[in-house]
Amino acid sequence: MMSSRVALALLIAAAALAASQAAIAQTAISPPGRLLASNCFQCHGTNGKGPGFDKLAGKSARKLFKEMKDYQAGKEGDGIMARHAMGYSDAQLRELCQWLSQQRR
Repeated sequence: MMSSRVALALLIAAAALAASQAAIAQTAISPPGRLLASNCFQCHGTNGKGPGFDKLAGKSARKLFKEMKDYQAGKEGDGIMARHAMGYSDAQLRELCQWLSQQRR
């Protein structure tokens, strides 16, 4: 039979292992919207701060969402942005726009 000291040590070790695994899993998960926004980086730069095209970082999530919905509706023509916008659901657009709005300019 296991002594109470050994049992307690095993319990503490198991709790520490579970806590460290949870911390690792938490850091491995990307923030919502980040992966979706990675499609934007080719033209708009890393984290939406790129040169040449509109800077998306720090823009209002509401404004970004409206602009993307306008692209989806064809109000901005049928260029590459309209085609990109068509690939997202409203929920995905909200996550993407929220993440970009939280990036520093």
